Amino acid sequence: MKDEKEMARFEALFRRGTEMLQRQKFERAIDLLKRAHDLNPEHVDTAVNLSGAYILAKKFKMAVRVLEPLSRAEGADNAMLWTNLGAAYLGNPILARDEERRRAIAAFKRALAINPIAPSVAYNIGLIYRDRQENEQAVYWFKKAVQANPNDQDARNIIARLEQLTISN
Repeated sequence: MKDEKEMARFEALFRRGTEMLQRQKFERAIDLLKRAHDLNPEHVDTAVNLSGAYILAKKFKMAVRVLEPLSRAEGADNAMLWTNLGAAYLGNPILARDEERRRAIAAFKRALAINPIAPSVAYNIGLIYRDRQENEQAVYWFKKAVQANPNDQDARNIIARLEQLTISN
């Protein structure tokens, strides 16, 4: 950043944009966080929050554009960066193509390599495998989700259904 005034402007935009994101005012959050990101494109937390707002607003390609440059940076070791990148690659899971699913899985696995109990990441991988009807892989990842969050009853229910399918077939 060039000077203190610009740094103060960045901080104000970042804080206000993050607040709007938390309030689920995604379009306002995008506007504020985009301006903060333009001032400091290497600030990982701004990129993560901006990409999160884009994802929640279903603007997946915009999220990818924000995150990919940071994912290629040396030391890209922020689990949320990779979690959001996985979600952005996947986009709408129902409409996702196989290539998008593979890219999402790779990004999610990178998030887990950084933080083995990153929230919802193993669960999301399980969903992808379930949607691809690769039930053994899906069960494996849902079990990882339960290890990360023992209270994840939804993952437990999916495991039971998938294991019942395996027994039936």
